[in-house]
Formats: sequence, C-alpha cells, structure tokens
Amino acid sequence: MTIGDICEFKTKFEDADFWLIRKGSESVVGKPTKEYSPEHIGVKVLERDILDPTYLYYVFMAFQQTGKFIPLAQGTLRLKHISISSIKNIQLGT
Repeated sequence: MTIGDICEFKTKFEDADFWLIRKGSESVVGKPTKEYSPEHIGVKVLERDILDPTYLYYVFMAFQQTGKFIPLAQGTLRLKHISISSIKNIQLGT
C-alpha cells in the first residue's frame, strides 16, 4: 500500500489538510506547512479511519528533517523540486 492509496495530492488545493513545499533547496523540499500556497502540494487524507492527518503531518516533518526527500528531489541546479508522483509512491508499512 502506498500513501497515494489513502491520500489525495495536488497543487492549488485550498481544501487540503496541510501542504508540502514543492520547490526550493534540498533542505526545504517536502517540508510540511499549515500555510496555503498554490505552489505547494496539498495533502488530504481520504481514509481518516486508517490515518490521522495530524499524525501524517508529523510523519512528513520527520521525513523532511531526516533527509528522506533528498533522493526524491529533482533538478540539476541548487533549486530543486519534488513531484506529486514520487510522494504518492511512498510505501506504507513494511
């Protein structure tokens, strides 16, 4: 099961539970935020009986702080970006 199976991800998503920074340096991409921006990737948990949005926010914060998004960041310059498809394919569980 992937995170894309139980969450919706898209840009310009004002109704999301939280957002992930899509563009920036390697140390910033994937960072969760509670502030809407049309450039950020919105994350909405669809299966709330399986996953709590607040918990997922902190999971993404841990991913970003431990560098889990660095291999997913694309771009050859100092400005990197992360794609929705790479986030959707993150595996859940073992």
